[in-house]
Amino acid sequence: MRRIYFVLFSFFFITTAFVAQEKIEKKGTQKGHTDENKFRQMKDLLATPNDQHTASGGPGHQYSQQKVDYVMNIRLEESTNKIYGEEKITYHNNSKDHLEYLWVQLDQNMRADDSKTPLAQSNAASAFLTPEDFKKNFMKESKGFGFNIEKVSNAEGKPLSYLINWTMMRINLPKKLAPGEKFNFSIQWNYKINNSVKDGGRSGFEDFPDGNNNYTIAQFFPRLCVYNNVEGWQNMQFWGRSEFALEFGDYDVKITVPADHILEATGDLQNEKDVLTKEQRSRFEQARKSFKDPVMIVTQAEAEISEKSRVTTSKIWHFKANMVRDFAFASSRKYIWDAMAVSINGKTVMATSLYPKEGNPLWEKHSTRVVANTLEEYSKLTFDYPYSKAVSVHADRQGMEYPMICFNYGRPNPDGTYSDRVRDGMIGVITHEVGHNFFPMIVNSDERQWTWMDEGLNSFVEILAELDYDPNFNTGNLPKDIVSYMGGDQSNISPIMSQGDYVKQFGPNAYTKPAAGLYMLRQTIMGPELFDYAFRTYAQRWMFKHPTPEDFFRTMEDASAMDLDWFWRGWFYTTDVTDIGIKEVKPLYLTDKPSERVQKLKIQYKDYFDSLGELVFITDIKEDANPKAMTKYVDGKEVPSFIYSVEFDKPGGLVMPIIVELTFADGTKEKQTFPAQIWMKDDNSVKRVFSSSQEIISITVDPDLETADVDTSNNSWPKKETDKFDQFKNKIKE
Repeated sequence: MRRIYFVLFSFFFITTAFVAQEKIEKKGTQKGHTDENKFRQMKDLLATPNDQHTASGGPGHQYSQQKVDYVMNIRLEESTNKIYGEEKITYHNNSKDHLEYLWVQLDQNMRADDSKTPLAQSNAASAFLTPEDFKKNFMKESKGFGFNIEKVSNAEGKPLSYLINWTMMRINLPKKLAPGEKFNFSIQWNYKINNSVKDGGRSGFEDFPDGNNNYTIAQFFPRLCVYNNVEGWQNMQFWGRSEFALEFGDYDVKITVPADHILEATGDLQNEKDVLTKEQRSRFEQARKSFKDPVMIVTQAEAEISEKSRVTTSKIWHFKANMVRDFAFASSRKYIWDAMAVSINGKTVMATSLYPKEGNPLWEKHSTRVVANTLEEYSKLTFDYPYSKAVSVHADRQGMEYPMICFNYGRPNPDGTYSDRVRDGMIGVITHEVGHNFFPMIVNSDERQWTWMDEGLNSFVEILAELDYDPNFNTGNLPKDIVSYMGGDQSNISPIMSQGDYVKQFGPNAYTKPAAGLYMLRQTIMGPELFDYAFRTYAQRWMFKHPTPEDFFRTMEDASAMDLDWFWRGWFYTTDVTDIGIKEVKPLYLTDKPSERVQKLKIQYKDYFDSLGELVFITDIKEDANPKAMTKYVDGKEVPSFIYSVEFDKPGGLVMPIIVELTFADGTKEKQTFPAQIWMKDDNSVKRVFSSSQEIISITVDPDLETADVDTSNNSWPKKETDKFDQFKNKIKE
């Protein structure tokens, strides 16, 4: 029956084409057009492959990157909330270029009194504001933030020429740095730490009513910019949002803090006996063998005793870290400290948490367990976590990542109670920030240019980790969660492939849409097996390297044998939306009677029809139906009695698979998926025929909301009344 249907209908299309051609010829010569097919290849958009970034998406045989090593002495002065530092830097020029200068990032200058960041923000007058806001907006109160560069010198201690351009400092080299050479120099500096709760910022301190501070310190030292063959120096000014990519290197850091502080940082602690008590060291040894539950290194009772007093002495905490792209630390006398072991393919990694009593009981119950779960799940989809530990630090109103350590919000009410929203928010942010160890702390993309390669890829893997921790977890990053954004005002929407500083809706653009797209790619378009292999290949190819978007796109195709250019072009380079609906459903019937049109065709094309032999026919006239027309051809097999021709249309610009759910008269359901390539020949509408031995009572497109369809009012036959979800979307659009 399928062959017969194909022959007759294909013949119909052929004759129709002849008629159409005759009409075109009568109109005369028409103007041509460029290729706008949604499935055209992306060679016009992607950078040309070379011997550093190959056509397969991997690093080429000539790939190189710089290396920067730091030896630092840091002092935290609690009485003034200042940091003093001296760093000795070794810059390795592994490129093929001769360098005339080096560029150094000075992030803290973003909040200096002469910062340009406030001047680049629209600021309308408000009819009411707090006295603090009035002083901030109109009295230009000096806060004294920003780096104070005390000295820049060479290896011999002699002054080096330098120039500061806001958040960038250029080190003028005495002579060009040749390929393969290294340059040693040092910077001495200090700066006033910002109150991250009152002044904002991704790091800083929180002051508690008891007089204690919680220091979560990052972006605290001058750091070398990335230099590569894609952009040269990545020295775009820091406006406060888009983050910097950094070079990998080795760190040797000593940090002086009050002796009653507990401190954690990037790297491995070198002097446990100097800074930890015998009891604390014993507990940590227990934690190294505890793979099920966290072990308390510092209990809440001990932390509460510590926070009630002050000491005048200090301690030096010494850390070393190899192959990391940054360094951060946290310090306070208020910390409760717990830890547990995680097995990553037989290697033991420590999951730890630091938090004040204000974080309990929420943090004691979840934080370290979430850290452990994140390391396990991310390792499954990417590569084995290569570092020795991952630390989660409690910080009010923060969610920020650095190698091996991150700062996370989620605080219960003063009485210890908390809502599901607060709990899930904390679990989500810890998963996300710990996950950043993989993207971009190890797979080190350029966050300034392509935020989605950092936030989007991480948010995608976050979905899988959260669902593993709690199968009922509301991730907020699924295709259905991006519908209101994609269906909103186009003037406020940017393509994913946009530089982060000028994107209006940063969260949906950089986090949710790419995450939802990759989830869709895995679950609906490629399937987990193909996707996971390709994604893992990308992650492992670019560990400790600097990938570009082209490297990701090419690897995903190269490792899966799937042409995904249509997906990248539509989902990442445009703001088009998904809207696929049912235009028409036409019941058809098997018959032994040819229609009037077929009879005419049989006369007109007699030889053709004679070559076909015996025929049965399809009709839309119910009275002509004869289900027995196929009886003698099927050897007793059941012949479908119900046939439906369904026309799907696509008001939205995006091509996507058509996912169809058929509901039969007995209540059973059947799902069929047609690949996105069904739209290759016609971008407006396509037809499919469904047959069954029983009546189909309803047909639904995208029943599980897998494709981020912005309008589900056209997704059902018979047409359903507008449901609450559609009403919500329409309200959003308004």
